[in-house]
Amino acid sequence: MHTLPHRVLGNQDHARALSVSAIGLGCMGMSGVYGASDEDEAVRTIHAAMDEGVDLLDTSDMYGAGHNETLVGRAIKGRRDEVLVSTKFGQVVGADGRPAGIDGRPEYVHQAFEASARRLGVDYIDLYYQHRVDANTPIEDTVGAMAELVAAGKVGHLGLCEASVATLRRAHGVHPIAALQSEYSLWWRGPEAEILPACAELGIGYVAYSPLGRGLFSGTVRTVEDLAPDDRRRDHPRFAGENLDRNLALVDGVAEVAHELGCTLPQLAVAWVLARSEHIVAIPGAKRVQHLQDNLGALRVELDAAIVQRLDSLAPEGAGAGLRYPQGAMAALER
Repeated sequence: MHTLPHRVLGNQDHARALSVSAIGLGCMGMSGVYGASDEDEAVRTIHAAMDEGVDLLDTSDMYGAGHNETLVGRAIKGRRDEVLVSTKFGQVVGADGRPAGIDGRPEYVHQAFEASARRLGVDYIDLYYQHRVDANTPIEDTVGAMAELVAAGKVGHLGLCEASVATLRRAHGVHPIAALQSEYSLWWRGPEAEILPACAELGIGYVAYSPLGRGLFSGTVRTVEDLAPDDRRRDHPRFAGENLDRNLALVDGVAEVAHELGCTLPQLAVAWVLARSEHIVAIPGAKRVQHLQDNLGALRVELDAAIVQRLDSLAPEGAGAGLRYPQGAMAALER
C-alpha cells in the first residue's frame, strides 16, 4: 500500500485532531446519482483507493437511500483498519426513495447512527456529519446528541455540512467540530469570503466536495446529451442552456493552463483546491479506477504563485453560471 500526503482536520493542538489523506474518495456517484454504476467496479475503485493510500471514504445515509453505505461496507470488510469512514445523517429519504425533509432531532441522531453503522458493518464511525442543518431543531440540541455518540465511543469526530458561520460557531461551542464539508472549486468560490476564514479561526478543517464542479472540470461534458438519461445533473442549473455555455468557457480557460503544465484538467482543478490552504481536504468523486487514479495525480501538480494568480483571474468568484443546486434545494444551504 502506498502512502499519500496527510492533512489535519480540526485544531492541530487538540489531542483528537484527525489526520487524513489530502485527497479522499467521494462515493456518492457509485449509487446512481450520476447515472447507472457498476457495483463491482465501484468496489474495485474503493479497493484501489485504499491501495494507493487514500484513507478517507465519504458517504451518506441518503446516497442511494442507504445503498451507498452498504456498498462501502462491502468494500471495507476485512480492511476496516485501513480507512477512516465518514458518513452523514439528516436528509431523510422516504420509502419511495425521494427526499422527505431534514431531521436534526436528538432522538433521530441516535436512530440514524445505528442504521448507518448497521449498513456499513461497523460499530464506530470516524467522522459523523449532520448533512444539512435542521431549521426546526436548535443546532445545540443536534450537536449535543452527536456528542453523546462520541462520549459513548461510537463516533470519533463531528462535522457539519453546508452550515453558516453563525451555526458553525454555535455548534463548535457545544462540542469541537473537526470538519465542515461544503462545495468548493474553481466554479464555486463562495466559501472564501466568510466560511474559510471562520474555519481557520476556529481550527476546523474544510472538506471540499465537488472540487471538479460536479464534473464540469472532468473535461467529459460538453452538452447535456453527454450525461446519461438518468443522470441527475440533467436537471442541474449549471448544466442548463446558456449556463453551460458560460461554464464551458471557464473550463476551456483552465484546460489551457493544464495543457501548458502537462497535467490533466481534473488534476489541475483538484490541485488548485488543495493549494488554497493546508487545512483543506478534497474528496473528488470517482466510480471507476481510471478516474480515481487521474484525480490522485493532482498531488504531483505543483502550482507556483503565478499559476495560482492566473487561475484566480480565469475563475474569479461569481464566474460559475447557474445555481449550486436546483431551486428547491437551495433553501437548505448555509443555514
